[in-house]
Amino acid sequence: MTASLSAAEARRMTLGAQGLSRRRPDAVSSRHLHRAMERLGVLQIDSVNVFARSHYLPMFARLGEYDTAVFDRAFFSSSSRYVEYLAHEAAFMPAEDWPLWRFRMQDFRAKWERDADSWLNVNGRTLAWVRDELRGRGPLRPADLREDAPRERGGWWDWDDVKMALEHLWRLGDVAVSGRRGFERSYALAEQVIPGDALAREVTRDAAIRELVLRAARSYGVATAADLADYHRIRDRGAVQHAIDDLTDAGELTPVTVRGWERGGRQVPAWRHTDAALPRRIDGAALLTPFDPVVWFRDRALRIFDLDYRIEIYVPAEKRRYGYYSLPVLVGDRIVARVDLKADRAASVLLVQSAWWEPQARASDAEQLAGELVRAASWQGLERISVSRWGDAAEPLAQALHGGVVAVERHRHPREA
Repeated sequence: MTASLSAAEARRMTLGAQGLSRRRPDAVSSRHLHRAMERLGVLQIDSVNVFARSHYLPMFARLGEYDTAVFDRAFFSSSSRYVEYLAHEAAFMPAEDWPLWRFRMQDFRAKWERDADSWLNVNGRTLAWVRDELRGRGPLRPADLREDAPRERGGWWDWDDVKMALEHLWRLGDVAVSGRRGFERSYALAEQVIPGDALAREVTRDAAIRELVLRAARSYGVATAADLADYHRIRDRGAVQHAIDDLTDAGELTPVTVRGWERGGRQVPAWRHTDAALPRRIDGAALLTPFDPVVWFRDRALRIFDLDYRIEIYVPAEKRRYGYYSLPVLVGDRIVARVDLKADRAASVLLVQSAWWEPQARASDAEQLAGELVRAASWQGLERISVSRWGDAAEPLAQALHGGVVAVERHRHPREA
């Protein structure tokens, strides 16, 4: 008999699996970051820095205020236990997982080698030169290659070509990111970065997809086949379903019915990881980056939280509904608002460019939203908060902030009527 969950239970199970039901530590160490990473599995990287870079935010949501220098040492250093690859989009993942992604590397190679006009086939000389430089000199920044690139008369070399070479070699698994300085990558041959036992380990395509589906189920608690495929961006839905069936037969997954998870009037099949716990309740609040696994898959965010969410970075300013980079706000097990934040570091002000309620919001949520924004400002070293008047949550938020200890200001946003 298939087990049954309510939609609210499925929400709490997901938030528990993601580490959002746990009490935040008083002081965050690298150990806390590693434990959070074990739950996430992968951590998407993004360069947008209007408030804080996206990869810092999932740890803030789960752990509270922490020193980002601790994060940088844990994730960016050449001795990090993590590397970067396309494990969702570009993301941090454990270096020991490199063999799990060999099927994706092989798919890139097969696709490009089949096409005689592909960049890979047309630019063999540039690729060979970049490989030779990395082999002879060890980890290099792109700037190092730019300074020493050959410039023959009528030359063959172009800076964009070298950047493309690094990107192709990284996707193929020939090159790995060996660290970052600021946000600039250093590259090295894979054997210079990946532990030897991981590099030598062979994992078949079927075994890799099975393991990745299992990990996605563990990170989500309960999920549909589409959810499990999207977590690691696996396009082969047949292989995902085969993995689900195998894991179900092995007792790792259990079929469940989630009341309310329907499409076109029909129940959407779902599976629960056998170790997934059901928290009695979810307390507290959290700011979520658009690239947090809780909301990064639009279909799932709509199904679980009734959140129709799409970032508006590439939408013309005059057509934005919510703002440039609005962040969903979790209170308890509900997405109650979205706020568009900007850090004005020169003035030491956290700018709330817009604030909007979601249908699940309650009047009492303004206090918890205000408290989380105060923590966010403190985390970023900002002394004041300024709230625009754009959005139906702006006034309640400003009122809640005025009752606190942080200095509160108001500013006018160009979109205000």
